[in-house]
Amino acid sequence: MNNHNIVLPFSLAAKHGDANAQGQGVAQDYAEAVRLYSLAAAQGHAGARYNLGYMFERGQGVAQDYAEAVRFYSLAAAQGHAGAQNCLGFMFEKGLGVLQDYAEARRLYFLAANKGYANAQFRLGGLYDFGLGVEESETIAIKWYKKAAQKGDTSGQAFLGSMLLSSDPKSAMHWFKKAAEKGETTSQFNVGRGYELGLGVPKDLAMAAEWYRLAVEKGHAEAQFNLGFMFDTGKGVARDYAEAVRLYRLAAAQGHAVAQNNLGFMFEFGQGVAQDYAEAVRLYSLAAAQGDAIAQNNLKMLVA
Repeated sequence: MNNHNIVLPFSLAAKHGDANAQGQGVAQDYAEAVRLYSLAAAQGHAGARYNLGYMFERGQGVAQDYAEAVRFYSLAAAQGHAGAQNCLGFMFEKGLGVLQDYAEARRLYFLAANKGYANAQFRLGGLYDFGLGVEESETIAIKWYKKAAQKGDTSGQAFLGSMLLSSDPKSAMHWFKKAAEKGETTSQFNVGRGYELGLGVPKDLAMAAEWYRLAVEKGHAEAQFNLGFMFDTGKGVARDYAEAVRLYRLAAAQGHAVAQNNLGFMFEFGQGVAQDYAEAVRLYSLAAAQGDAIAQNNLKMLVA
């Protein structure tokens, strides 16, 4: 099983043509959008029913109500609205406003996916990737992720890259870059890692540092640690202990054990920061408690 850690947002209702939701030409007003969608939905307009479902799901202009979201998504889905089929599938997958039902989620995703709806293709791939209600299948997961990726779905590109990394690093990097260029944080880290190690691309430490910086700005702990280590060792960037300390601090604050250990070392020896044995002990202890063997040894030596 591929343990991806990517959160996929749905498309905003505003992307489906409502001026009030978009705030184009009028002040954005979710309550007014809900009122107008309700009028159209009552006349059987599938798109309005879909958008109302979204508003109830997200609590935009109305109190959040998953059951009501399911009701409107169901109406639109029955009319063949691909977006509604996809969103209703998500509600069944997660058990929001309805009993969790992976089989029903798969059925709905499949309907939307076969109409070319990229997000449904991605989510259908996810069911096979993680074996949710179906037999886990890397081959089928890749098939659906690829369809989504080729349509420009950012998460499809990121997940496809993850699945191809061991067997086809060059293709993996191609898809990681596609997602990274659109701001997907984990892919930015993965591109940086690819350049650092020469996976699917020529090794280029300076380029690795640039991609890590993008992920660092979004709080990616592993990118913070990796870039910190580059400043610590002077690989790909000019050595800068103060910057290494800053980056290690960011990763350590998120519980990154190796960053906690390395930051402890900086405090123990006064590199980039004033020497402080008490702080070194504290940091070594944090990392040691997570099972970091080097930190456990460093702690033993410092308090002996």
